[in-house]
Amino acid sequence: MEQQQILQIAMEQSAIDSGCQWEDFCTHENRVVNSQPHPEARKYLELPFFCDLTSYGNQVVASVHPDFQEEAEAYLKRFSPVDCFETPALHILEEKLRPFGCRVCFMAEYFLPDLSHLQPLSCQYSLKLLEPENFQEYYLPQWSNALCEKRRHLDVLAVGAFDGDKLVGLAGCSADCETMWQIGVDVLPEYRRHGIGAAVTSHLAVEILRREKVPFYCCAWSNVRSARNAIKSGFRPAWVQVTAKPEPFVKEMLKER
Repeated sequence: MEQQQILQIAMEQSAIDSGCQWEDFCTHENRVVNSQPHPEARKYLELPFFCDLTSYGNQVVASVHPDFQEEAEAYLKRFSPVDCFETPALHILEEKLRPFGCRVCFMAEYFLPDLSHLQPLSCQYSLKLLEPENFQEYYLPQWSNALCEKRRHLDVLAVGAFDGDKLVGLAGCSADCETMWQIGVDVLPEYRRHGIGAAVTSHLAVEILRREKVPFYCCAWSNVRSARNAIKSGFRPAWVQVTAKPEPFVKEMLKER
């Protein structure tokens, strides 16, 4: 798999998720489209979006409910692509969303592997490739980024770091769509800063590519530790996304935290 192919596969998937053409992410003109459900969208997405902004760095594709189309067009016209994804412009988006009972909820940066830097890294602990039958016992709170209890059926592969028989680091991937598998990683607090996260992440990314799937990595913009792990593991920033959700959904998330 070549570097340009990886990027195009990601854009094609984003186009499915957003309801646009993948070429829309390569132009310098913003695009507003009506969000629609799609059977090939990433499985954890709840479509249709009310308002979702996606950018690969050139411009913004806004995938929105028809009732919000005019507001989205005005927002994209007023602000640059970079400004659309940060404050204070996001405060304006919040004001536009409130009459519709929605709030800005998810703000994430997505990473793709850089084939010129991706290689399986080592650490002082033994690494093991785990198939689903080997990691069922690890659906525990300390591994909640690597494995998802609510979507067990999507977890397809993992790499664990072991101190003897003790699991100390785990990277897992979920088959979120046909062409792309998402990586999540956890390391026990007392074992951090020893290269374990990068070791399990990079090994898993290589294994995913061997299966002719595109590995991708996501973290919140404020999660500096996770972003550093992505870079160290051979990933580079590829696209950003902001998603609005109904206010009751946002309030429930705040209760859980």
